[in-house]
Amino acid sequence: MHTVTANGAIIPALGFGTFRMSGVEVLKIVPHALKVGFRHVDTAQIYGNEAEVGDAIAVSGVARGDIFLTTKVWVENYKYDAFVKSVDGSLKKLKTEYVDLLLLHWPNEYVSLSEQIGALNEVQQTGKVRHIGVSNFSTALMAESIKLSKTPLVTNQIEYHPYLNQDVVLAAAKDAGMSMTGYYAMADGKVFSDPLLNDIGAKHGKSVAQVVLRWLIQQEGVVALSKTVGEARVVENFAVFDFALSVDEMAAISGLAASDGRIVSPQGLAPVWDRAA
Repeated sequence: MHTVTANGAIIPALGFGTFRMSGVEVLKIVPHALKVGFRHVDTAQIYGNEAEVGDAIAVSGVARGDIFLTTKVWVENYKYDAFVKSVDGSLKKLKTEYVDLLLLHWPNEYVSLSEQIGALNEVQQTGKVRHIGVSNFSTALMAESIKLSKTPLVTNQIEYHPYLNQDVVLAAAKDAGMSMTGYYAMADGKVFSDPLLNDIGAKHGKSVAQVVLRWLIQQEGVVALSKTVGEARVVENFAVFDFALSVDEMAAISGLAASDGRIVSPQGLAPVWDRAA
């Protein structure tokens, strides 16, 4: 398994995401994903499936210590007392004494960032969390978070796919020793009909999904989250370590980015996004 090292964290470069996945789906597919070879599982308090993720890991036959487990604190839990209580709740649901990575899920201007980062540091220092980071943060918020945190942040989890240029965020992450974790890799299905991606896939004998995931993890410092509820697709998504894209292919895929490529930007949560350089 290819890994990304960021401020002391060793993160499997290909993760299995559980966004919008029901508990029943999690119980079916996560043990299968772990059997196939995934060792990085991503969930969140707001997904409503932490308990099933915990059950799935418990029955998978894979040792907890061999799995890099990420969850995210929801914005309504950012006040200190609620934050600590919510993390304890997540650990109970996940049936584990610690999570490998805990993220702030979205910015929340109604709670000071210093309080949010302070709570993150607190749960890390008590051993409930091994590493900390943020999600859906702009480079300005990243920089402020880094200054406020005693413990180095290890990632910013953001939307990233061929139609959205995230070079500015990636550069800021690299400068800080952080990784960048990309979600929505398939751009809500848009990638599957793309002629360029289909052509590149045909040349390598790979699917479009495999080409996109390979494009992500082949970039220095990038972690990719894949997601599917189909067992065959789990196998397909994991089979991205036996080929490489050429420099020209990487550039061509990056060239698909458009000014209107962003998909996820919920009102009331989204920050002022960085623009591509």
